[in-house]
Amino acid sequence: MSKFKVVITDFEFSTLAPEEEVLATVDAELIRAQCKTEDEVIEAAKDADGILNQYAPISRKVLESLPNLKVVSRYGVGVNTVDIAAATENNVIVGNVTDYCMDEVSDHAFALLMSCARKTVVLNNEVKRGNWDFKVSVPIFRLRGRVLGLAGLGRIPQTLAKKAQAFGINVIAYDPFIPEQVANDLNVKLVTLDELCEQSDYISVHTPLMESTRGLIGEKQFKLMKKEAIIINTARGPVIDEQALIKALQDGEIAGAGLDVLEQEPIASDNPLLKMDNVVLNPHAAWYSEEAELELKRKTAQNIADVLAGYYPTYLFNKEVKETVKLKEKNN
Repeated sequence: MSKFKVVITDFEFSTLAPEEEVLATVDAELIRAQCKTEDEVIEAAKDADGILNQYAPISRKVLESLPNLKVVSRYGVGVNTVDIAAATENNVIVGNVTDYCMDEVSDHAFALLMSCARKTVVLNNEVKRGNWDFKVSVPIFRLRGRVLGLAGLGRIPQTLAKKAQAFGINVIAYDPFIPEQVANDLNVKLVTLDELCEQSDYISVHTPLMESTRGLIGEKQFKLMKKEAIIINTARGPVIDEQALIKALQDGEIAGAGLDVLEQEPIASDNPLLKMDNVVLNPHAAWYSEEAELELKRKTAQNIADVLAGYYPTYLFNKEVKETVKLKEKNN
């Protein structure tokens, strides 16, 4: 019998072999589940030492119902599925993976920007309909000299900034938590959110989803944008007020959008965005490459293994928990 029990609340992966390999190093058994509700998580993880989490809710109710739980590790950078305050109050360590898929997401954001700016999807669709005419894409503007506004300037948008600058695009950013020196080192100008909306030709969203960022880009912001503006989102759908976005597109307040994430996923079949030629939609795929998936799976599991072995994980999110949970520091 294994020393520890780890439950994966839900997953979309074809194999869990990397997680099992990592957890075997601390004699932990991985139990598979596909939970959608709080009660399903509580039932599946009632005696678990650790939880691997993708989308299932790890709410206060869940955390207060699992007295044996020591650690929750979430696949990804964001931790919006976990009630962080409740985890800390219940002495549960929360881990994520902050440094994976930086190239994948920044590449994908730029690919969406290019697809929208050069209208490659529109042109492709027209050619396949039998219409060989570039004029269906009018107007297209030169990228060089245009302005990319980054909503958020963490690791992924910092990577994107360098790629955009290589195309001659000027980069500005809104992020009240980033030191000015970091922006200066990247040759990125920090601005207010209103200034970002007013000055940008392209806006790429990269903020985590928190109550303070939910609906960050809404009706007011769209009204400030240029009519030629294109908005890209590879972060979290609810950071953009989707109804305000739809209205802005319908009213011609902005020119287009490239969206890898939406408020509701999968997208509802009656969503107006599906019928807009100036909108490129992807199924929350920006994070994916074969290399990134393996890295994510191993690092997410390693957070659990670290805690069960008596160490703070490398990717400790709720650092306040150190006040009550005393573990050893890793030498890395």
